[in-house]
Amino acid sequence: MQDLTLIRNFCIIAHIDAGKSTLADRFLELTETVAKGKMRPQYLDMMDLEREKGITIKMQPVRMTYAMGDKRYTLNLIDTPGHADFSYEVSRSLAAVEGAVLLVDATKGVQAQTIANLEQAQKQGLAIIPVINKIDSLQAKIEETRNEILKIIDVDPKEIFLISAKTGEGVENLLKTVIERVPLPRGEFGKTFRALIFDSKFDQHRGVIAFVRVVDGEIKKGEKMFLFSNNNSGEVLDIGFFKPEMASTETLVCGEIGYLATGIKEPGKVRVGDTITKIQIPNSKIQNDERMEPLPGYQEPKPVVFASFYPENPDEFDLLQDALNKLKLNDASLFFEPESKEILGRGFRCGFLGLLHTEITTERLSREFGLNLVISSPSVLYKIIDRKGQERQIYTASDWPEVFDIQETREPWTILKITLPLSFIGRIFEVLSKLSGKHLETQHLSQEKVLISYELPLREIITNLYENIKNATSGFASMDYQVLGYRPAQLVKLDILISGKNFEAFSRIVPEDKVFEEGKRQVQKLKKALPRQLFSVALQAAVGSHIIARETLSAKGRDVIAPLYGGDYTRKLKLLQKQKKGKQELKEKGQLHIPPKVFLEMLRD
Repeated sequence: MQDLTLIRNFCIIAHIDAGKSTLADRFLELTETVAKGKMRPQYLDMMDLEREKGITIKMQPVRMTYAMGDKRYTLNLIDTPGHADFSYEVSRSLAAVEGAVLLVDATKGVQAQTIANLEQAQKQGLAIIPVINKIDSLQAKIEETRNEILKIIDVDPKEIFLISAKTGEGVENLLKTVIERVPLPRGEFGKTFRALIFDSKFDQHRGVIAFVRVVDGEIKKGEKMFLFSNNNSGEVLDIGFFKPEMASTETLVCGEIGYLATGIKEPGKVRVGDTITKIQIPNSKIQNDERMEPLPGYQEPKPVVFASFYPENPDEFDLLQDALNKLKLNDASLFFEPESKEILGRGFRCGFLGLLHTEITTERLSREFGLNLVISSPSVLYKIIDRKGQERQIYTASDWPEVFDIQETREPWTILKITLPLSFIGRIFEVLSKLSGKHLETQHLSQEKVLISYELPLREIITNLYENIKNATSGFASMDYQVLGYRPAQLVKLDILISGKNFEAFSRIVPEDKVFEEGKRQVQKLKKALPRQLFSVALQAAVGSHIIARETLSAKGRDVIAPLYGGDYTRKLKLLQKQKKGKQELKEKGQLHIPPKVFLEMLRD
């Protein structure tokens, strides 16, 4: 049986690009968890998308062993994402551990997501170990970064570690400090088995595989298990831990992090945040007549961006449904429900935590399940008050009612926080001044860095604000936001017509005072994204029956007179007239095909 005093569970939290995955690599090397010959950069980033984009998307647990003195410790590490769109992944990993390494980039200092992740860790009551990374960089500002950390967390300056995850400097001392400072795992061996599901995935042969943190008792391979929320049962077909690949074992005990192959083949029955037990809840009495209580789960994530997904081939609706069910196992923040539209057929209204989350999900559906999708323009959740005084929720532009049925429109507002060097403050206010918001306050984190708080509609954030802020500050600024609530707004529905036909997937809800600008931008963007046809195509933006912008996609040309050398010009003229007539007939009868990549391109605002 594993000695509880020799187990440490911790995670790494930081802003994006602070070096989390690189530090995890050094831990893996130091503990010899991965053989030198097999080691590669960003080892814990298992998905191709993570490697291509250079970001962590999914949390990844790994078990390491490390000898210190005459004791050999089991260290369970969870590497977490840094992008705000995947903050829900961070919150789940925090619930499975007792300590967190707070990593701060010495070249950029404290950033917006640093503060957001720290606040989450503090709410969970975790032991925080502050660390300054990239001290080997010529651009490192160590003292300034140390002072910024002291402004957001009350620690002795001597307790802030200085490391270089790239070279390995200071990493071994950090690992020893993790063992010393991170508390022993919560829970008791003697109690009835309880484990918290913090992630899951689907296996064709073994059903749902639940990633768990065992809080009380133990469980063995072959034993029966029950889910607390719905009392569904399964048999533990396999059990084990992460090396970081799954490695089988016979038992998981109190304090450990591992996985259970549940044998349950219906993905919807296993939910992240649920408690696994070995007894049936309604009819059971457990040891010492104690009442079995579920473990604290997770606050349900609230999607902020919605888009409709339809299979390009209507016969693949069931495949799309199965794919979304399996993705949700691995991404608990994904929301979806079926919907049907006259033009697009059957599909799903999907909710996401941001545009990057939307794009990643789309890419995964394409790569992992081979689906070609028609995707509507992303939108935030709006609300309208109709003429009867009833509140209605508007998830996508296709839900927008007729103008005469609208009494009032409302949209979500947020508080945006941006950290940046003081020297860029003028450029940032130039970017923010173009938005429909207002400045709240500017707080000095140090002599060289400020934290700006700004209030603005959520729709302004989910477009390209992040890119604009990065471009204006040469990549030195960072941002985070929280939704405040709903406020009245003047909004209209903008439709996009292609050859006179309304394509609902491209429709969007926009502010009334920006509708002409947005209409022109959308048709110009569509003109670049849409492949040329054998006939000319009219691209129009409309509000109701009023056309407000137009572009024409010219026909794909072919030089029909190229084979002619000399001779009477009338022969050439006849060929050109015949070609013109053929294009006109194609225009009248031809079917316009829009490739899935066009919808993806329009998704990237």
